[in-house]
Amino acid sequence: MTTALIDSGRGGGPHGTRAAGGPRALLTEVLAVTGRRLRHLRRAPGRVVGVALSPLVSMVMLGYLFRDAIQLPAGGSYGEYVFAGGAVQVALACVGPTAVSVALDLKGGLVDRFRSLPISRSSVLLGHTLADLLVGLLGLAVVTGAGLLLGWRSRTGLLPTLAAFGLIALFVYVMLWLGVLLATTLRNVETISVVTPFIVVVLPFLSNAFLAPESMPGPIRPLAEWNPVSAVIAACRDLWGNPAAAGGSFPTEHPLTVVAVTLGALFTACAVVSLRRYRTPGS
Repeated sequence: MTTALIDSGRGGGPHGTRAAGGPRALLTEVLAVTGRRLRHLRRAPGRVVGVALSPLVSMVMLGYLFRDAIQLPAGGSYGEYVFAGGAVQVALACVGPTAVSVALDLKGGLVDRFRSLPISRSSVLLGHTLADLLVGLLGLAVVTGAGLLLGWRSRTGLLPTLAAFGLIALFVYVMLWLGVLLATTLRNVETISVVTPFIVVVLPFLSNAFLAPESMPGPIRPLAEWNPVSAVIAACRDLWGNPAAAGGSFPTEHPLTVVAVTLGALFTACAVVSLRRYRTPGS
């Protein structure tokens, strides 16, 4: 399915000619677009700061200043509990910049120029998301460094620790495709700028990022438990051996299962719809 998604739909010249290609050609095209995007991002280092800023504020304000005031129902260090929420919030912070960037490319005519070239149209979005993934990983590194300074530690071995960071990297990439979907659907930078703060600020507070779901009001608790963000955070806490939320709900007991199902469905939906809309001029 991935090959079909990526391989179909190559651009062409004014007469609609198609260029022959294969996996090697696609890889070359993706790397070329990724390099172009990285060169652009190198001139805007503030992008990394923007991705890391909201998670850092959450970690410092909640995990450090209020660590003695907030008690977890299941016990444990609140500073360690909140780190996973801040780390996963990096992925949510990547949605807005990617959506705005793709929307500007669509509005500025750059995408139309790409469409006229004999390259796979999928390579443009793939290269864009891969370059933004690097920005997200740099932001995650900044947040992790701050977490270590504030006292966070992984209580398990090297492999579980790396597995948790790999899971966050996967979540970052899925969120980047959510940003692409918003860009190809809304196409208006002002509208995107209104929608994306909701993702960064509200979704973490409707999850187990900063508060245990069992301490939330009754109507909110199921939303927090079944929030895909909660599943990613719960899986990371388990892998790191950090304090986790209590409760006997299915998402709490089987976070990796919920992660696999929800992220797989979300990625497939975002990629299919985004690529379809991108390949259709004027959509």
